[in-house]
Amino acid sequence: MTGHFLSIGYLQFWLAKNRLLWLRLLVIVGVLLLSVLIPFRASQTHMMVALALPFLVVGGVIITRWPQLGLFGIIAGLVIPFDGPSGFNSSMVFVAGLLGLWILDMMVRQHKIQLVSSKTILPLLVFIVVATISFGMGLLPWYTFAQAAPLGAQLGGWSIYILSAGAFLIVAHLGDLRWLKWMVVFFLVLGSIFIAGQLIRPLGQFNHKFFSTNTGSLFWTWLTALAFSQAVFNRDLHWSWRGALFALVGAIFFASFVLNQDWKSGWVPPLITVVAILGIRFWRIALFLSPFAFIPVSYLITKTIATDTYSWGTRVDAWLIVAEITRANPILGLGFANYNAFAVLFPIRGYAVRFNSHSQYVDIVAQMGIVGLVCFFWFFGAVGWLGWQLRERVPAGFPRAYVYGALGGLVGMLVAAALGDWVLPFFYNIGLKGFRASVLGWLFLGGLVILEQQYLVRPQTPKTESRS
Repeated sequence: MTGHFLSIGYLQFWLAKNRLLWLRLLVIVGVLLLSVLIPFRASQTHMMVALALPFLVVGGVIITRWPQLGLFGIIAGLVIPFDGPSGFNSSMVFVAGLLGLWILDMMVRQHKIQLVSSKTILPLLVFIVVATISFGMGLLPWYTFAQAAPLGAQLGGWSIYILSAGAFLIVAHLGDLRWLKWMVVFFLVLGSIFIAGQLIRPLGQFNHKFFSTNTGSLFWTWLTALAFSQAVFNRDLHWSWRGALFALVGAIFFASFVLNQDWKSGWVPPLITVVAILGIRFWRIALFLSPFAFIPVSYLITKTIATDTYSWGTRVDAWLIVAEITRANPILGLGFANYNAFAVLFPIRGYAVRFNSHSQYVDIVAQMGIVGLVCFFWFFGAVGWLGWQLRERVPAGFPRAYVYGALGGLVGMLVAAALGDWVLPFFYNIGLKGFRASVLGWLFLGGLVILEQQYLVRPQTPKTESRS
């Protein structure tokens, strides 16, 4: 018996010490098994997967060694032409894989679950727990005369919430300032290619092939936030690079407002983002001017609504009906994707059809109840407060510009959430494919925790602003 326990202890020691080796062996064995099974029943899709497996194996081995590279894979999901069932995509694969590796590393190598010290973590964990409880609520028969959404749809909706929160966590725990800088550069390069394709016809073919369905509102919002904040506040950048970033911001607004003015989710959140960045940086001036801004802002909102009266009218009708549907369980909601199925019992303008609310906040209440919405605002409030604390505690240059950009991007996200389910895509509307763009906000807000660990938890003296 003693020998038995010793052998188990030795095995655990060996697994911990040779983590990379046995992970590689596990991947190799899996590939060999698939190579045997596929020929018996292989469709064209299966064969394409089989051909891609060697590259996936190599990529998997590299990411086990340098997991931070997976963060670039999440962003690269914007252009990776892979769509699985129901819009399942590579960004989701990268987030799920990094989450698994991170948790496995804590369990096998560290022998403990250890999270960074940040006030943003607790509300996020509570949000995850509430989302999981609400998923369980969705399995109950809330309405006798209407079937709930299929289990696959409910799982898909739940996975969007969990993976979005997971993206924040993995950036906060796997990234550092160096990786964060390169993530921003990588995203700005990809975004510049897309915007160039909007303005230059030959490059438009590239956009149509890769970007066509993957650039939701948060893509435009965060591209504007990061480009504008670095251009305005990062004086460590050479003037030519700052000029290029200003040009990128101008091109973003030309493409979104001039060429696609009808799509308000494309230009309203970025515009609010720029105003928020300047307002947060010069908050005393903003407070003084705020009473004078009331009339023009009211006029802009009224005019924006007036240009699409039917859409706004039907949205209000949908919100009222979804509120009526949610009365069955207003505390924890009806589970993911279910209100869409129950909508046939509540005709909208005389039609008994399924519909979506087109509002992130209404979606959250319908799926996770009032508790879920409170957790949502609790988390984003904690992130906003963290950014506010960081803005004068980080050095000038990239870190401070990043903080202002993240705060502006956060405000833009909350505005985008009022225009549609851009922050946490609804399964039957923007869907899983929208995760490619929605995850960007969660990734870059996670960057604030990286700065928190370096400059608040382990404070360093900010350097004075450099001028170049």
